[in-house]
Amino acid sequence: MHQESKAPSGPRYSPIRIRATWDGTGSVEDASRALGFSRAKGYDLIRRGEFPCRVLRIGRTTRVVTASLLRVLESGGPEYNGTHADRDTS
Repeated sequence: MHQESKAPSGPRYSPIRIRATWDGTGSVEDASRALGFSRAKGYDLIRRGEFPCRVLRIGRTTRVVTASLLRVLESGGPEYNGTHADRDTS
């Protein structure tokens, strides 16, 4: 007997699959792969406040907001975390 999979078929990091299988947040590694760069590059961008979508730091854990990642993937434009924008440059 054949069982149907509940996860949609297609690329692992497509917006449709992410929407269907991720919770409210995802790992930095998975979000980085979805955006087309490595885990190390993702963490580097987070440290510089330039990760293209919203990031949450919960204790020692860093998570990427799924809704923000989907907006970035669908629009093609960044939705910066904004940590550098809040700094006083004077």
